[in-house]
Amino acid sequence: MSASRQFEYIPAVKRDRVDAEWQARNETVDIDGRETLFVELIDALLAQQPLNSRRYGNVMREYARRDLPWLSKSQALDVYQQLCDLDFMEFDPDVRLRLQTKPVRSQAGVTVVTVLTKPYPCPGKCVFCPTDVRMPKSYLHDEPGAQRAERHAFDPFEQTVSRLNALEQIGHPTEKIELLILGGTWSSYRRDYQEWFVKRCLDAMNQLEAETLVEAQELNARGKRRNVGLVVETRQDHIDADELRWFRYLGVTKVQVGIQSMDDRVLAINKRGHDTDATRRAFRLLRLAGYKIHGHWMPNLLGATLESDLADYSRLWDDIAVRPDELKIYPCMLLENAEMYQNYQRGEYQPYTEAELLELLVGCKAQTPRYVRLNRIIRDIPTTRVVEGNKKANMRQMAQQQLKKRGLKCQCIRCREVRRDKVEQDDLTLTVESYRTDATTEHFLSFVTDDDRIAGFLRLSLPDPDQDLPLPELAGHAMIREVHIYGPSLPLGDESQGDAQHIGLGWQLVDQAKVMAKAAGFSRIAVISAIGTRNYYRKHGFEQDGLYMTNALD
Repeated sequence: MSASRQFEYIPAVKRDRVDAEWQARNETVDIDGRETLFVELIDALLAQQPLNSRRYGNVMREYARRDLPWLSKSQALDVYQQLCDLDFMEFDPDVRLRLQTKPVRSQAGVTVVTVLTKPYPCPGKCVFCPTDVRMPKSYLHDEPGAQRAERHAFDPFEQTVSRLNALEQIGHPTEKIELLILGGTWSSYRRDYQEWFVKRCLDAMNQLEAETLVEAQELNARGKRRNVGLVVETRQDHIDADELRWFRYLGVTKVQVGIQSMDDRVLAINKRGHDTDATRRAFRLLRLAGYKIHGHWMPNLLGATLESDLADYSRLWDDIAVRPDELKIYPCMLLENAEMYQNYQRGEYQPYTEAELLELLVGCKAQTPRYVRLNRIIRDIPTTRVVEGNKKANMRQMAQQQLKKRGLKCQCIRCREVRRDKVEQDDLTLTVESYRTDATTEHFLSFVTDDDRIAGFLRLSLPDPDQDLPLPELAGHAMIREVHIYGPSLPLGDESQGDAQHIGLGWQLVDQAKVMAKAAGFSRIAVISAIGTRNYYRKHGFEQDGLYMTNALD
């Protein structure tokens, strides 16, 4: 591989701009001489069930009258740690979870860090995509993630450090990080930039600058903050065997692809630049190479109707060549800086109303397969930028409420996660749900509770015997494409306090996958390991073998 080099960035904002109020809220609090009163405060906060914003404010108001400072949650966590260090309180890891800000960020078993690549031309000409010269294609400068990236001039090291620090300040563990690299079409960026970008993100996690990407990966495999997943987003017409091999060199484990529609007519009208066969080919190649497949689907595109969209959503699952593992539903949002706005002005396009979109989402959620995780519904675009149509950001919750009223429920993984609930091994049952694709048989193994909530799962992929493989070294191998244990993300080495993590579910799932692969006639099994999970799989007998970790099935 060619040596990485530095790149120039578009200066977005002066980096000496400091939010003084945020700084003040996160300064270390001096508790000297008031330890007993601070203990009372922490106990009062922990007594709130649940500790929502209103109850947090009420407790703070009461103690502010007693001359204590009003603490942000990150300051409350810092005070708790100081009290434990001084032996005024006994440390309990559960306290950190209960005092967290936005606990959803780490309750799925890992902590997600999102970074954005620099502005760069996109090969696509999609009419629905906004154009902002300050941002990578399809992103707006006032989206929260984009603002963070701009504040750091799109520098990968500084973005990663900033997010890690912010997450730790509000109580989230950062030992197991899923790195999500966004910014349009990753594959269209120069490869030396890609290599440098990933290396600098790993440098930030490692708190040490490496000479090469390989060295940064080796440091991360045994470091304190480990990369347990690396995600990039690209277009289906960029996926081929060479790109799959390059992704593996970088450490990529999951690929986001904009499906947008399974209707060739709609794709053409919206100038997407590819057809549905391109999606099928890309998904086949990604699946055979072991990647987790994360699709984006967009209802309300130009030329679509409510009826055609509901039928189109069904095609995602009825078409055996598609069937993604994860999906984001991104209803098209009408923005002035998108070409589609001109269609709207000419009367050729009309956004769905809130009521219409809600009804469509209810229909979509009701038919989502059990092996799929609906990661998100609605993009995080400021509603002030939406010209017409839905401006509600909580459509997922609204759809859930409607499903409940009708006696229905969504079966997707996200709706069935155990989240923060305590689980015991004896309360769980191992289930196997199997389905076909155009090149593999997929087995979705999951540990579920009596009320059908998921504590952990594994995706086992068995390629058809006569299937041409994009990476020939995988011949004769079954493939573990994902292992995921839910519950709050626990630091490496911590013992479980009744959470799903660290009670042996991963071990059992991997062992069962080996048994099933051998019974199906495979002599070896591979896993698409992230950099930071290599040591975990070594404990299962896997060894690094080129781009994958593999194990013989005796």
